Amino acid sequence: VLWGCSIGGGAALAAAAGWAGVTGGEGSQEQDAEPVDRTGTDTVTVAVGAGNGLAFDPANVRVDAGTTVVWEWTGKGGGHNVVSVDERFESELVDEAGHTFEHTFTESGTHEYVCTPHQTQGMRGWVEVVE
Repeated sequence: VLWGCSIGGGAALAAAAGWAGVTGGEGSQEQDAEPVDRTGTDTVTVAVGAGNGLAFDPANVRVDAGTTVVWEWTGKGGGHNVVSVDERFESELVDEAGHTFEHTFTESGTHEYVCTPHQTQGMRGWVEVVE
């Protein structure tokens, strides 16, 4: 229950934390970092549980519309998921190395996502989709 409203699902939690301004923490990933340019490729892989186990790598990536992003779990940092802040996609919560989840981005713009169990530690990422 949030402010007297019942909400459910990881995307709702991600949105609620964003409304409350919950960000940062050790290892915090900020969108200020220049996106890694992966335009011109059909598929891009992002590591889940990178670095200290509480990061996406790359955390900020630029792709062409129609590109599929594949998130691949490292097995570090405990259970992770990938949840779009705008509720367009949501993976299951997994701690198994080698697990993958994918989403094809068709709409241009910047799409933010988080790991809901670790978003207060700054585990968030962005996919910038260009035409």
